[in-house]
Amino acid sequence: MATSRKPTDTLPGGAAALQRPPAEILYADQLARLQAQDKDPRPPGWVLGLKAARSFILGDAALDIAPKIVAPVASIERMLVTLATGRGLMLVGEPGTAKSMLSELLATAISGISTLTIQGGASITEDQIKYGWNYALLINEGPSPRAMVPAPLFLGMQKGQVVRFEEITRAPLEVQDCLLGMLSDRVMAVPELSGEHGMLYAREGFNIIATANTRDRGVNEMSAALKRRFDFETVFPILDFDRELALVQESSTRLLAQSGIPKTVPAPVLELLVSTFRDLRGAPAKGDNGNAGSDAAMDRLTAVMSTAEAVNVAHAVGVRAWFLEQREGSPADLVDCIAGTVVKDNADDRAKLRRYFEQKAAKRNGAHWRAYYEARHRLP
Repeated sequence: MATSRKPTDTLPGGAAALQRPPAEILYADQLARLQAQDKDPRPPGWVLGLKAARSFILGDAALDIAPKIVAPVASIERMLVTLATGRGLMLVGEPGTAKSMLSELLATAISGISTLTIQGGASITEDQIKYGWNYALLINEGPSPRAMVPAPLFLGMQKGQVVRFEEITRAPLEVQDCLLGMLSDRVMAVPELSGEHGMLYAREGFNIIATANTRDRGVNEMSAALKRRFDFETVFPILDFDRELALVQESSTRLLAQSGIPKTVPAPVLELLVSTFRDLRGAPAKGDNGNAGSDAAMDRLTAVMSTAEAVNVAHAVGVRAWFLEQREGSPADLVDCIAGTVVKDNADDRAKLRRYFEQKAAKRNGAHWRAYYEARHRLP
């Protein structure tokens, strides 16, 4: 599963200058069109019905809505139904499979906003996800609604909007478990305040979408009680070579245009890139016809060989070629740019990458593969 953003999308206001506009800004015109034509019943608190939300995410040619993600229709429908029932949604999968982008699209389709986001990490605290205080007002006036600084969970419950909790398993267990009351009773206690302000009851439309990388399991494993309050959906890498290649081409073209580069990465270079990534993560590359035997002999790398990383490498190839020599990218540029993504700080991965050039690249046909193999001396 992966994402697609068109470089021609109209951005309102000064959004074109933003490095990474949120989905509600990037696709504001599409949301408006869908809302205008959506006559289907909607779950309470939703800005779109389920069919319109599905069209927003997966595309609708009749309404000129481009697909934004590569995913099975049934999977997206299950996610929407889960959220419509009020159950929390947990997206799990390998790093780089667009879980965060999918949660952003879901939140945008449901609430019209995706920025109520919590980033999980070892340093996150309960007040960073629920509410904090303006200490100047707190000292002068004592606890009051005016002194409160609402955090994403408080705002989501107060306004009836979806809250995204990214990499939830990287957050401490005590922070994770503070979600229990919000997911079951739909209520947040505010013991510092009295009267009607002492309890916050969630409005219709509130829900939580969480994401977790399979490689992070065991860091802070979720409690059984919290798991029961989520429906789990696994997000898989793109299986089809041509769809992954098209996605990398489209996404890298957008990024290069955003960087002010008039050139795109040539199709043969992108084929090398996608084939290399698929080989090194064990997926069949073009021309292998799904031959598991040929892929089984390859060493798998510990680095994340995701579609998102492939897009980043394609962008780097274009940047390197244009800003250094004002030309389009070549196989040699790809060798230079792929090393930093694949090798990281793992010496074993460096050796595996060198073996890949000898075992795979050397045996592939085509002038671009030959140029790629001959540039292997550029590897670290």
